[in-house]
Amino acid sequence: MNTRRLYAVVGACAIVFYLGALWNHFALDDNQIIAFNALVHDISGMWRAFASAYWPPDVGGGLYRPLPIASYTLDWALSGGSAWWFHAVNLAWHVGASVAVAYLARHLSSDRAAWTAGLLFAVHPVHVEAVANVVGRAELMAALFVVLAVYAALARDHLWWSLAALACGVLSKENAIVVPALIVWAWVLGLARPSRERMLAYAASWLVFGVAYFAFRIAVLQQGVANTPAPVFFGASPIDVRLTAIATLADVARLLVFPLKLRIDYSPAERSLITSPLDLSFMLGLLCLTAWAALLWLCWRRGRRVEAFGLGWIGISFLPVSNLLAVGSILIGERNLYLPSVGLALAVGAWLQALEPPPRLAAVLGVLVFAGGARTALRVPVWKDSREVTISELEDSPNSFLAHGHVAMFLLTAHQPAKALDEFRTSTSLFDVKLPWLYVTGAEAAWATGQPALADSILTQLEVVCRPCDFFYRYEASIARARGYPGAADSFLARSRRSRGR
Repeated sequence: MNTRRLYAVVGACAIVFYLGALWNHFALDDNQIIAFNALVHDISGMWRAFASAYWPPDVGGGLYRPLPIASYTLDWALSGGSAWWFHAVNLAWHVGASVAVAYLARHLSSDRAAWTAGLLFAVHPVHVEAVANVVGRAELMAALFVVLAVYAALARDHLWWSLAALACGVLSKENAIVVPALIVWAWVLGLARPSRERMLAYAASWLVFGVAYFAFRIAVLQQGVANTPAPVFFGASPIDVRLTAIATLADVARLLVFPLKLRIDYSPAERSLITSPLDLSFMLGLLCLTAWAALLWLCWRRGRRVEAFGLGWIGISFLPVSNLLAVGSILIGERNLYLPSVGLALAVGAWLQALEPPPRLAAVLGVLVFAGGARTALRVPVWKDSREVTISELEDSPNSFLAHGHVAMFLLTAHQPAKALDEFRTSTSLFDVKLPWLYVTGAEAAWATGQPALADSILTQLEVVCRPCDFFYRYEASIARARGYPGAADSFLARSRRSRGR
């Protein structure tokens, strides 16, 4: 079989169904991280990114992902900030990841498995958030480098190439740290059989790299890896966090296997804290976890090593963002399933390769690619800009407090402060958690509608849990002034000065 044709078709499918992204603009986090980020707008940002936080200082800083920032800087220099160019580069990264998945599947199984794995990965609808939203590039880069690191270790036994890919992956996004676990899992299954001395060499290199990476990260960020927990976890006990995390596995399974319904937002009250093991959502999530474990055990017992490797890949790569080990900043994010879906593609590719006669495989694969590609193409325009994202968020998750909070921000920008205040009230009635950006938005809407006493009351409530709120006041003052609300901006600056004086 012509392998060049295989990779060309996989790459073409990865492009064709995402072509609509070229007409997308910057949306949501794209604005803070790219469009309004001075670091990205100067070519020196390509090297300064390695000594800077991922999030700009004027929106709080945090996280360490220098390679995506460096790539955005290069894109800005080449395109002058044209959004279509950024989206085109995202497509290129997705093509690379899709071809790499096919390449790994071909090494582990066969050409037939490579066709299936590569095409399914290229068109999977759950990838839309990562590919069509520019800052999803961190997911694309990390996944590509993870696949390359695993391939270099298993197929070539190139320790240093594998380590270099691991380093690039982790500098793209933290979840690439799963590379050692994936390689060890392959060794356990017998997909590669290095000597004991060679295994120790890999382990030593991982240890040295891990220590160096975390030390440098802490030096740059002046903090460890702590995150602000997802709103649903505010005040939750460790047991309730894990019950909720297990309940979300039903969503994860659905998104991987049958991604017809996609959402931008999985926050309260669309998804609520689980406090009892008798809750139906928890039992459904536990059932999905049990089914995955049983399928993994069955593949192991029957010697289906590649299928077992793919199923294990799903669990290993999802674990860091599952909230089972540590509490994360989001409950569920579709973009976080980009790397786990590699395992699904590998497992399904190895499973379907046995279909006989060959036309049957072609027919099944054709149906899957057409269905997945059509859903993907229809979903891509949702990420056209912040307005379209906000509309989709409210339509898909009408009970989400975050959706209504984002609508309030959009209405303020559209100079409809009375409606923005109503959305703020709806948001806090659904789930009242003192998020600074939400309460500052509500206060700005109150000021803009001529209700300074209400604005003062909203901010006083916020300051009970936010001390000091200086940063939020200064940032929102600049936003309010840009929106055309100077009274609110002056009020925030006055609050900022009082905050600093405490």
